[in-house]
Amino acid sequence: MTEVVARLRGIIADLQSEVEKEIGERRDLFRYRLDQRKVIFEQEVVAQHRQMRMKLGRFMRESALGAVLTAPILYIQIIPVSLMDIFATFYQQTCFRVYGIPLVKRGEHVIMDRKYLAYLNWIEKLNCIYCEYANGVVSYVREIASRTEQYWCPIKHASKLKDPLGRYYDFLEYGDAEGFQEKLAGQRNRCRACEASGSCGRKAGQ
Repeated sequence: MTEVVARLRGIIADLQSEVEKEIGERRDLFRYRLDQRKVIFEQEVVAQHRQMRMKLGRFMRESALGAVLTAPILYIQIIPVSLMDIFATFYQQTCFRVYGIPLVKRGEHVIMDRKYLAYLNWIEKLNCIYCEYANGVVSYVREIASRTEQYWCPIKHASKLKDPLGRYYDFLEYGDAEGFQEKLAGQRNRCRACEASGSCGRKAGQ
């Protein structure tokens, strides 16, 4: 990795720290805390949230007809998403152990905490649970795929890649045939050690 890329990743890391600080301040603003991944609001806040919850009748009246008609198409996607979750878990539990790659922690990607929001009615809450599960699974599977890529084919693309994970920037240069043969083992060793380095699944600078 060049000095320029390393410097830019350091800048991004500093910005990420500022974002985390801002998130912490917003927790204080909205008066909740985390207790072993459970979100706990102050009782007064919970009561206010319940008063602000939209009644089901109003929710249905204000729902767009197109949204109602396409809901079955949306929710049927739970089948392939669940299968992807199951097969990806089976894959890493078997193959990653053979390759010596640390397992991806599913709980760091599939986070289900919107159920604690009392201002959501049961339909809104169901929608939120669906979305956080589906997007969490995609993130989980993406990290599994990324570690697999680093182990088997850690080569950058010739074209610009949108939103790559952090490890991508350390991949081998496109077209460097000699470097691929010489450095592949090093890439695999870094992949195996990613748990210890704390860089697993993080984006550039994190």
